[in-house]
Amino acid sequence: MMSGSSPPPPSLPAGSGSFFFRGYTKLCKGLAVILLLVHLVVQLFPSAVTYLALIPGRTIPFAWNLITAGYVEQTIPGVIVSIIGLLLFGKLLEPLWGSKELSKFIFIVNFSTSACVFITAIVLYYITQQEIYLYTPLSGFYGVLSGLLVGIKQLLPDQELNLFVLKVKAKWIPSLVAVISVFVRFFVKDLMSYLPVVLFGIYMSWIYLRYFQKRLETGLKGDPSEEFTFSSFFPEVLRPVLDPIASIFHRLLCGRSERSDARGQTLDTSPLPGSDSIEANRRRERGQRALEQRLAEKLAAVRSSEGTSLDAADKV
Repeated sequence: MMSGSSPPPPSLPAGSGSFFFRGYTKLCKGLAVILLLVHLVVQLFPSAVTYLALIPGRTIPFAWNLITAGYVEQTIPGVIVSIIGLLLFGKLLEPLWGSKELSKFIFIVNFSTSACVFITAIVLYYITQQEIYLYTPLSGFYGVLSGLLVGIKQLLPDQELNLFVLKVKAKWIPSLVAVISVFVRFFVKDLMSYLPVVLFGIYMSWIYLRYFQKRLETGLKGDPSEEFTFSSFFPEVLRPVLDPIASIFHRLLCGRSERSDARGQTLDTSPLPGSDSIEANRRRERGQRALEQRLAEKLAAVRSSEGTSLDAADKV
């Protein structure tokens, strides 16, 4: 939870619909163009899917598929969702992380997600002996989109997002996406290939943010706060069961020494009392201030444009 002195999440002003159509970063616009161009290529030249999508039985020697598969959207709805999601999520995260860190995050999540999907497909083939796991083209940007949602959960967990008629806090969006993906998979078999991409995208992005992302303010890696544990993706009733399991992977990933910060905290030792909560609050307050600043800039732009229109009307 945010500290008591933090202001409540800002709401968008009335008549500021242009907020959703402005402020997209150059990096995200460039990646959106890439997604669109790759989609057009696979539509015009269907055989390109063989070389760009992830086909586990052909990944060796086509190892570049582990990188290119994430940027291949084979359907029109898929490319539309990916572009819109990238632009909106990137607009929130890039001002807080910077272009370099966002680029690094997208690359790592995309590659690690593809690698996990590849390994899973090979294991399923050896278990079932069904060649469908080897030769079904797997692709899509949904792994990265899921990872960006995890980044929003980390930085703006209490920010409410409007989902149709519901208002959901950002910290629950990745979990909601995972549940919906699993549920839909039982009714729409054509979407089965998207399920591992989404689930691995959420998990691998959490691992990176939890243990490896460098924190500029302290020089340490990762986010050790209690609010960003693996069990935080699940309802509280399940956490006593999940925490012991998650602690095993925590020891595997944090079984090495990390240099201490100014407060004497390391990732593989017990933190100072309250230091995790303080760090989490700092992250949220920084994200909150950045969001408020962007909203203020958008509101000022809207008011300026409205004022210009009124002046022009008066002159007429």
